[in-house]
Amino acid sequence: MQSEKTYDFYFAQVQKALESCTDNLWQKDSKVSEGARYSLMNGGKRVRGVLTLAVCDMLKGDMEGAAFYAAAVEMVHAYSLVHDDLPCMDNDDYRRGKPSCHKAFDETTALLAGDALLTEAFEVLASSGLSDKQNMRAVQILSGGAGARGMIYGQELDLFFEKQQTLTVEELTQVHRHKTGALINAAVQMGAVAAEATARQREVLEEFALRLGFVFQIVDDVLDVISTTDVLGKPVGSDVHNGKITFASLKGIKGCREFAAALTQEAICILEETFGAQAEFLAGYASSLLERTH
Repeated sequence: MQSEKTYDFYFAQVQKALESCTDNLWQKDSKVSEGARYSLMNGGKRVRGVLTLAVCDMLKGDMEGAAFYAAAVEMVHAYSLVHDDLPCMDNDDYRRGKPSCHKAFDETTALLAGDALLTEAFEVLASSGLSDKQNMRAVQILSGGAGARGMIYGQELDLFFEKQQTLTVEELTQVHRHKTGALINAAVQMGAVAAEATARQREVLEEFALRLGFVFQIVDDVLDVISTTDVLGKPVGSDVHNGKITFASLKGIKGCREFAAALTQEAICILEETFGAQAEFLAGYASSLLERTH
C-alpha cells in the first residue's frame, strides 16, 4: 500500500510538471500544438518520469528540479510513440485506447507534433532551476538516450531485422537495449543528475535500468500475444500477423516469463546491494512492471 501511495505521489508530480512546463510551449490556434498536447496528455503510466523522480528521491536530491527532467523524458517518449504509430513505421491507428495522432489529426500534423515534443523537451530541461552543469549533463543524457546511438538506433535495427527470416536472442536484445532500454536508462540517469549521484551510483543505476528495459519489452511482447485490444488500448497480435520475431516467438510465453522474472531479480539485487533499504520503492516498482497487464 505504501508503495502505491509513493507511486501515486510521483505520478501526480509528473503530471503537474507536464501541465506547468508545457502550458507556455504550445502556440495558440496551432493544429500542431494541439496534436502535441493530445499525444502527451493522452494517458499513460509515466514509467520514465516516475523513475526519474524515484531515483532522485532515493538519493535525497532536488525533487523540484527533477520534475522538469521527468517532464522532458515523458515528452521525448510521447514523440517516439507519435512517430512509431505513423504509416511509414508501425502504422497503428490506436494508442492508449484513442486514435493515434495521425488518425486524430493527419499524418503531417502528427509528424510535426512529434518534432515539437522532441524539441521542446530540451527547453524544459534548460528551465529546471538546477545548476547549468546539471542541466548540461541532463541534455547530454537525454539526447544520447533518444538519439542515433540510443532509441533511434534501436528503431533502425528493429526495422532492419523485420526483413530478416531469422533472429537470435542476442540480436533482439541489441535492438531493445537501444530502442527501449536507452530511454529508460536516460530517465534513471537524469534522476541521478538531479541528486548529484556519484560515478559508482550511476554505474549501478545503469545496470538496473538496462535490465528493466529488457523486462519492459519482454512483457510487451507477451501482452501482444495474450492480451486484448480493449485492455492494451492498441491493436494486439500485430507482431504475429506481420511475422515479426519477438521474445515471445523466440522463447515462448513461459520462457519469456521466466527470463523476465530472472532479469527483474537481477535488477533488484543490483539495487539492494548498493542502496539497501533506500531502494525499496524502486525494487517494488520493478516487480510491478513485471506483472503489468497493459
